[in-house]
Amino acid sequence: MLPVLGISAVSEVRIGDAVDRLADQLKLSPDERSQLLPSGKQTLFGNRVHWAKTYLSKAGLLESTRRGYFRITERGRQVIASNPTRIDNQFLNQFAEFRQFKERSAESPATDAATAEPAFVNLTETPDEVMRAAHKQIEGSLASDLLDRVRAAPSAFFERLIVNLLLSMGYGGSTADAGRALGRSGDDGVDGVIDQDALGLDRVYIQAKRYAEGNNIGSAAIRDFFGSLDRHKAAKGLFVTTSTFSPAAKETAEFLSKRIVLIDGQQLARLMIRHNVGCRVEDVLHIKKVDEDFFE
Repeated sequence: MLPVLGISAVSEVRIGDAVDRLADQLKLSPDERSQLLPSGKQTLFGNRVHWAKTYLSKAGLLESTRRGYFRITERGRQVIASNPTRIDNQFLNQFAEFRQFKERSAESPATDAATAEPAFVNLTETPDEVMRAAHKQIEGSLASDLLDRVRAAPSAFFERLIVNLLLSMGYGGSTADAGRALGRSGDDGVDGVIDQDALGLDRVYIQAKRYAEGNNIGSAAIRDFFGSLDRHKAAKGLFVTTSTFSPAAKETAEFLSKRIVLIDGQQLARLMIRHNVGCRVEDVLHIKKVDEDFFE
């Protein structure tokens, strides 16, 4: 926040220019400048600059002048004159306007035990980052629950799960066709065949192992699957397991002449979540911002 306040001390600043000038001032690398939020719609650094401007404005240190522009206030100049080493949420808490903003923003009674202040005050991440970290934690818990359910289910359920997942990802054509393809259990070491196109000109051969956690797939299983692909004159294979693959198994798959994709339990759960297989949307949060065109 201090660099954002300092960059506005001379004259009115456009927020886009502030992002570029601060990136230069902080000597950010090209990778750091281009790092995106998970949404892919804004850079992480740009997001932090925008939120710093918001917090400083709520504390009365900055003010908006016109669309996309801001400048320092008299209070902001007084803060700069005091030569602070750092400005953060705790620093801004001295201003009544910021405390009121914080209280309006707090939607839960969670407090910091040491300060008896809402946890919002001590955050070092922006609200976007906090929200996405919480979302990641929720999805991690969901992934764990999904894997537990899959491991506890019958083998036939695991086959149907793979059918549903591949259909959701655009493979297989129809449920009936995909189901019949995956039902060919024990066919020379191949558990199923899925067509990549409606005519079956390109096929993916599948090996599925529903193992408990810790019962990892070794390199021997990958070599056996490779041999099965060779017998079927297949160029592509998909090996799915509810456990994990050993480093040797991953290395073997990487260097074999046929393309074999490995999907372990964690990736399987992530794909299930992404394609809404075995889970459903419980709630949707809409993130909105000011419509500048409306006020123009």
